[in-house]
Amino acid sequence: MNSVIMARSGTNRRQGSIWPRLQQILYDALWYIIVVALALVVMLPFIWMIVTSLKGQTEVFAYPPTWIPQQFHWQNYLEVWRQAPFARYFLNSTIVALAVTIGQLTSCILAAFAFARMNFKGKNTMFLVFLSTTMISTQVTLVPSYLIMKTFDWIDHYPALIVPFLANAFGVFMIRQSFRTIPRELEEAAKLDGCGRFRFLVQILLPLCKPILASQALFAFMGNWNSYLWPLVVTNRDEMRTLQIGLRYFVSGEGGTQWGVYMAAALLVSLPVIFIYFFVQKSFVESMASTGLKDI
Repeated sequence: MNSVIMARSGTNRRQGSIWPRLQQILYDALWYIIVVALALVVMLPFIWMIVTSLKGQTEVFAYPPTWIPQQFHWQNYLEVWRQAPFARYFLNSTIVALAVTIGQLTSCILAAFAFARMNFKGKNTMFLVFLSTTMISTQVTLVPSYLIMKTFDWIDHYPALIVPFLANAFGVFMIRQSFRTIPRELEEAAKLDGCGRFRFLVQILLPLCKPILASQALFAFMGNWNSYLWPLVVTNRDEMRTLQIGLRYFVSGEGGTQWGVYMAAALLVSLPVIFIYFFVQKSFVESMASTGLKDI
């Protein structure tokens, strides 16, 4: 009798231990299904762009729409380079985006170091005024900025595309908050070893803040690579146009919009940003997860 009771109690314990694990497995599976479904919804336009870039003009408007092209039109990617000076647009966008990214990182790092690690009169007030510029829309300053560029005779030149974006208040804020998380004791120990401020910044502070620097570099590159309004305003010649403006050449041409060629061009424009994101993905996620934001 005792053995029967013990066997039943053992079975109940096993069932009691299995059921919570089964619940957890079902819960995890449900969330994985939801996440995968949401990811597919987000990726659907990009997948459709890739599929359309390989279709002919008649198949683009076929009904019902096809997810796999009946005939792959790889020549659409060659037409991108033939119908417009796409190589020149690509070069311009690359020069502008890289120059702005390097310049913005340099200016943001130096300003953030001053606001985070140095003491001077009116520092907090100056920082708040500087940070308040993020609330001013770009469209509000469009005309004054254009007049300044015209005064310097920079219209249709690289400085007009680069110089106005060499400083970024939000970038200074992010890097400053990351610098503030580094203990003061580390800086004092470096000073005792004869380390100056600039050396401390380059050799100690920047390596410890790589994730936030990678994030700011990604934001700066992506923002200027995708810029449309400002390059449209300050450039008139084809030789100075960027990729985003160049995409308009594939819309409503003489024979109408060739959607296969247009989607192929859009895919080529998107690839550099995607590659850079995957290159800095680990640092980007670390910066979002671990960077503490202290009060200003």
